[in-house]
Amino acid sequence: MTMRPINVGLLGIGTVGGGTWTVLNRNREEIQRRAGREIRIAMVADQDVAKAERITGGAATVVADAREVVGHPDIDIVVELIGGYGIAKELVLAAIASGKHVVTANKALLALHGNEIFAAARDRDVMVAFEAAVGGGIPIIKAVREGLTANRIEWIAGIINGTSNFILSEMRAKGLAFATVLKEAQARGYAEADPTFDIEGIDAAHKLTILSALAFGIPMQFEKAYTEGIAKLTQEDIRYAEQLGYRIKLLGITKRTPAGIELRVHPTLIPMRRLIANVEGVMNAILVKGDAVGATMYYGAGAGAEPTASAVVADLVDVTRLLTADPEHRVPHLAFQPDRLAATPVLPMGEVVTSCYLRMRVLDRPGVLADITRVLADRSISIEAMIQREPSEGEEQVDLIMLTHEAREKDVDAAIAAIEKLPVVTAKVTRIRMESLD
Repeated sequence: MTMRPINVGLLGIGTVGGGTWTVLNRNREEIQRRAGREIRIAMVADQDVAKAERITGGAATVVADAREVVGHPDIDIVVELIGGYGIAKELVLAAIASGKHVVTANKALLALHGNEIFAAARDRDVMVAFEAAVGGGIPIIKAVREGLTANRIEWIAGIINGTSNFILSEMRAKGLAFATVLKEAQARGYAEADPTFDIEGIDAAHKLTILSALAFGIPMQFEKAYTEGIAKLTQEDIRYAEQLGYRIKLLGITKRTPAGIELRVHPTLIPMRRLIANVEGVMNAILVKGDAVGATMYYGAGAGAEPTASAVVADLVDVTRLLTADPEHRVPHLAFQPDRLAATPVLPMGEVVTSCYLRMRVLDRPGVLADITRVLADRSISIEAMIQREPSEGEEQVDLIMLTHEAREKDVDAAIAAIEKLPVVTAKVTRIRMESLD
């Protein structure tokens, strides 16, 4: 007997929506062989009705109002590709309330409201699938939630924002300033007109919040993520890092420690020999360390029409296969059974222990080094390596670079404040955290 097709309602047929339409139609037969039944987009909601009709060519019902789709009795799965957390949240909750499964690429929505959305989905016995929300086409959600389920996950570190990685790659390769490269990224369509979410680390923090919940069985806690962006990074720091054998990447890091869970996004010095240090351009890469498997790495396109559509369609197949499974036998949304989530605290940044790169602008005179090392020693911060640039002819000031051993963040903060007060130090201290990722 042939089972009736699964009817999908697509909310938004922009970049990813258009890609989803294309991939689903191009690979229709393969997908049907895998899913066991046909999956077809029966309805599309987009405010640009003419564009939607052009793309679908009459093969789907097109409406301007997404509410018509989420409430429609013939729709089995709603795909939310609108983004943001205003109308998207309302539509996702409405779809769940009317007993429909949801596939979404919306990391911001899940990072901020995921706990509420998953609770609503459990009450209605529906699934919310979100592979496309993290790492574009890289199947990182499935890897962490299912592939690595035997492991106690120790840490995850990832380049999970393509825009900022492109900017850092270009700054390093071409010796250009941040502002120049940002303009180029906008011209190429890699960065939005308002690039705040990308360059300030907020987008990466949304994705990291989701990964952290999956890895450690804790609720989503975006408000506790520490975020620091790349706008202040300079050519000097990129060059000095290279001289010391490091690359600077914007990393999302979440780590299990005896005191709690670390959840932080910031520019990071990584040893050049690490594979992840060599991920360039708009590509994403995520390292996951499990106790049994060791470190595993997932690399690929973190955005774009078809890569992201690849994840959306995989979710559609997953939901289709599991439609008939009784809800107790489905994979839990956040990898752990919902009644077994842990209340492990997320550590405030002041309690996080890392090693650091410190760049100081100092007067070129005797005793400066002694003054600075004394300040560090008072807070039991020890120095691992140092570069002191020779001053050019007639130059009064020099750059002094130190790499520290591991120290608690609040001690480093206090040391920096004390160093900046020294009369021999002429500018703010630049601090960039380091990770060896071994």
